[in-house]
Amino acid sequence: MPRQFDIPVFYRSPIISRVKEARRRQDPRKKDFSPTVLDFGPVRFKLARHFGFCYGVEQAVEIAYRALEENPGRRIFLLSEMIHNPHVNRDLEQRGVRFLRTTRGEQLIPFDVLRPDDIVIIPAFGTTPEIEAELAARGVDVRRYDTTCPFVEKVWKRSSQLGQRGYTIVIHGKRYHEETRATFARAAREAPVVVVRDLEEAADLARVIRGEADAAFFYERFHDRYSEGFDPERDLVRIGVVNQTTMLATETQAIAELLRQAMIDRYGPENLHEHFADTSDTLCYATHENQQATRALIDSGGDLALVVGGYNSSNTSHLVELCAERMPTYFVKGPEELLSPARIRHYDLELGAVRETENWLPAHRPVEIVLTAGASCPDALLEAVLQRVLSWFEPVRPVEEVLAPYLEAIA
Repeated sequence: MPRQFDIPVFYRSPIISRVKEARRRQDPRKKDFSPTVLDFGPVRFKLARHFGFCYGVEQAVEIAYRALEENPGRRIFLLSEMIHNPHVNRDLEQRGVRFLRTTRGEQLIPFDVLRPDDIVIIPAFGTTPEIEAELAARGVDVRRYDTTCPFVEKVWKRSSQLGQRGYTIVIHGKRYHEETRATFARAAREAPVVVVRDLEEAADLARVIRGEADAAFFYERFHDRYSEGFDPERDLVRIGVVNQTTMLATETQAIAELLRQAMIDRYGPENLHEHFADTSDTLCYATHENQQATRALIDSGGDLALVVGGYNSSNTSHLVELCAERMPTYFVKGPEELLSPARIRHYDLELGAVRETENWLPAHRPVEIVLTAGASCPDALLEAVLQRVLSWFEPVRPVEEVLAPYLEAIA
């Protein structure tokens, strides 16, 4: 039985949470990636098999709200956003939690104001050893309410082991994402480190490994993404690839394979084990499951996709990218973005900005909507989006009738 976390009831959902529980009981080994279909008549929703709060996020939410409950009257700070969801972070702020830094590391409140009796919550992405030391120097207990995801810590541990064995760490991630900054800082204590953002950058790194590009090329191409003292001629002889856990798992695997082949080209297949470490065990299962479920979801077809999550959420943005390859896709942070059946406000990944789109909802009936959410999105928020759409259709089938095929599993 998987661990059950104490999640505030207002994050749960009468529809979504019940469906997820029913699917979990029907498919405890998570072999079935087919979507859940909720047919309300004029509108039909297809929900991904896996979406929403993952293990690490549920742990973080439980710890943060426990900190509030256990420390009435004390000052409580979050190092930065606990997870990348504006609704969750706003609720914590309204309950008195204050943020010390932005997600990019800009200081909002000086550490100098902290006192030993203050509570500081470490976010799910973790933090650097240097920041931990700064907080500890002010008497702050950084362990008591540390919400760092266990799968992020697994990447840190594996990076440390590889570094101790003489491997350079290649991180697949976004260089200034909180998680990558933390992984970079910790890995750099044991080994040289370089960050690659995507397959294009990995291909350029492979050119350096093969000797097709020189050190000058490396320093220019990766100018802000390598650890101090990095020497490509010395430090790209033995490597292991780890990732920011919210990246596309298939892309991480492709990057690892590309760099593995570069090592074979340079040193021969018989010597591969001396130059390339297998790190497939560091991939986050929840990220991988959500992405697999999204692929099955879009394969089932639909008129459009609604993907719900924070606009700065890396894992959510990758779900958006997958859906956008196949159908019109709208990335929304909540029901407030669905302005009317004719107009929607959404985040455009290519523009890097919020924009509005007219005539987004097809006129034909029934309309089929693909619906999923990022790992930091509460079930209640996804249901609010669903209910917002339902409010534009009359009549619709009753909820209990729609849910009946699934509720038998949890009766």
